[in-house]
Amino acid sequence: MKKEVSLIKEFTKGLWENNAVFKQVLGMCPTLAVTVSAVNGIAMGLATTFVLVFSSLIISTIRKLIPAQVRIASYIVVIATFVTIVDLIMKAQFPDLSKSLGPYIPLIVVNCLILGRQEAFSSKNNVGRSVLDALGMGTGFILALFMLGGIREILGSRTLLGMQVMPGAYEPWLVMILPAGAFLTLGLIMGYLNNITARRKQAARDIIIEKYLQDRSSAVSTEGGNQ
Repeated sequence: MKKEVSLIKEFTKGLWENNAVFKQVLGMCPTLAVTVSAVNGIAMGLATTFVLVFSSLIISTIRKLIPAQVRIASYIVVIATFVTIVDLIMKAQFPDLSKSLGPYIPLIVVNCLILGRQEAFSSKNNVGRSVLDALGMGTGFILALFMLGGIREILGSRTLLGMQVMPGAYEPWLVMILPAGAFLTLGLIMGYLNNITARRKQAARDIIIEKYLQDRSSAVSTEGGNQ
């Protein structure tokens, strides 16, 4: 029988272990396109999280009523409903931000992160776990977009969240606000994080090997003493 994951683990797995951007490489279209600034990254992350959480809530609630043959179509209908809500609210309350994000808000409908979580998790788990999973994955997505947008904004515009953080003598890297800057930043961050993960795994292996050698040495010494 499969061991049930704790509720805390259900939430935190999306922050690092299964981070949508840095680990699963999902949602690359908005990730690379809108992160010219930290504000854009946060806005896109929040919009995606809203859709993800409420889609997971609805789909988990009605999962037993959805015929298997039309499950994907049903998921898309639910997702599209909440994307429409987000799009209309942003156009009404935050017109400048909505214009800045352009078509990428409506394109949340086909975001692999959202559809993937419905198929892989919400359709198979209860409402509580589905919402926690969605919140964790959404939070991880927000953090990833904020990190990307923040780095690109600082290096490309000398600002962070619209406030100047680099000295006037600093010459902005214009490449950072271009598409090439998105690929460059994402690649460097992923490389750095993968290096950290590799080092942690190597450290864990070294501890296991050292413990094995110590146990083996103790066993040999015990056998020698008995003889």
